[in-house]
Amino acid sequence: MKASFATYWRELANGTRTETVDQLLILLLAPLGMVYSLIQKLRATLYRIGMLKSHRLPCPVISIGNITVGGTGKTPVTAYIARLLLKQGYKVAVLSRGYGGSLEGQCVVVSDGVTVMLGPRECGDEPYLLASTVPGLMVVIGTDRYAAGQLAMQQLVPDIFLLDDGFQHLRLMRDLNILLLDSSRPFGNGWTLPAGLLREPAAAAKRADLVILTRCSEGTTATPLVSGKPAFAASHRLVDVLPLLGGDPVPLAALQGPKFLAFAGIAQPEFFFSALRDRGINVVRTLPFPDHADYDHESLEAIRAALRSSGAEYAITTEKDGVKLMLLPADIAAVTYLARLDIEIDKPAELLAFVRNLLP
Repeated sequence: MKASFATYWRELANGTRTETVDQLLILLLAPLGMVYSLIQKLRATLYRIGMLKSHRLPCPVISIGNITVGGTGKTPVTAYIARLLLKQGYKVAVLSRGYGGSLEGQCVVVSDGVTVMLGPRECGDEPYLLASTVPGLMVVIGTDRYAAGQLAMQQLVPDIFLLDDGFQHLRLMRDLNILLLDSSRPFGNGWTLPAGLLREPAAAAKRADLVILTRCSEGTTATPLVSGKPAFAASHRLVDVLPLLGGDPVPLAALQGPKFLAFAGIAQPEFFFSALRDRGINVVRTLPFPDHADYDHESLEAIRAALRSSGAEYAITTEKDGVKLMLLPADIAAVTYLARLDIEIDKPAELLAFVRNLLP
């Protein structure tokens, strides 16, 4: 039920539900959206005029964030930019909130670039995924990202910070503000929460230094959506899968034929399910869970029941979900694969130039 309601609300908020009853519900939520919008405008203004203080860290900060709720591909883009910088020889530290982890609210080092010291249940799925899949990347969590950055300076001494999901985290000053927008519906239905997907009014996009349009088709050239801001196009594609219990990567072509149950606890699971079908995977049943699902006993039983009722021989989910499936029963884990996502951004040299301008 939770997943069904979340799916309905997202369709309502991104403007794909246009029936009369849906429009009436938007009208009922609109006053709350107006109040929320005014609060966000006031907050941004107080930071701009200095009544609320922003703090600067002693090395450059690149913020990677969005203006809507979830699902624009922040983690893959953060990993992409981290790899660009690591290849240039820089020490890179990600500052993340640690959403959903038991240590959320505390400032803690997840990885020093060599050893991953916390699991996903402690630090959250996204920080753990970044720390475990990007060799050499340092990751620190903390609701107060300025305090997390200070801890990183004391213990890790990075050359540059990547502020994960930082567009609204105005307490920390940034040297480059990257805004991610979903290419299909960049501003949802145009309303702020709870009547729409926007975390703050669309005009706040003007704070960005550059915009990356995500979920573009391969070969797409970005069209500027924010006046005067450089735009880049990012395309996501599934490259291969990993057996959940470990082993070498398996090409997607090798999985064509058998029946699969596809499940995911991400912001827009339908994109994942469609991508699997586009790559020739025979998905006979889909099972969406709420974003950042913790895969408790009830969830695991739902996976088992869906496998049984659908006749699927295998299950497939995202690499992000995979870090939280430690409690999956052995018989199901043995037939479960994790799909690995790759991202390509057009004009990579130009993007790197923006970043390199911040560094000695």
